[in-house]
Amino acid sequence: MPLFDIYISPDEPVYVISVVSKLVELPVWTLRQLDKAGIVCPKRIGKKSRLYSLKDVKKLEYIHYLMEDRHVNIHGIRIIIEKEEIE
Repeated sequence: MPLFDIYISPDEPVYVISVVSKLVELPVWTLRQLDKAGIVCPKRIGKKSRLYSLKDVKKLEYIHYLMEDRHVNIHGIRIIIEKEEIE
């Protein structure tokens, strides 16, 4: 059986919200709130489906750390992320 190396760009939206929720250990409703707040904005397919990229997942891992370990709320996370993107 041949093996294929598949390259998926880190910017390519391929992960559905339920999978991302499990990967980053954040509930779906939290992911929706982060989207609503403009912190992590996945690509929309149709009106309801959200697709996340690997970059989004990495960002959400950091957000999970901020929420769980540093006890930062969504408003604080937005400020931190915006500040880090400017630098």
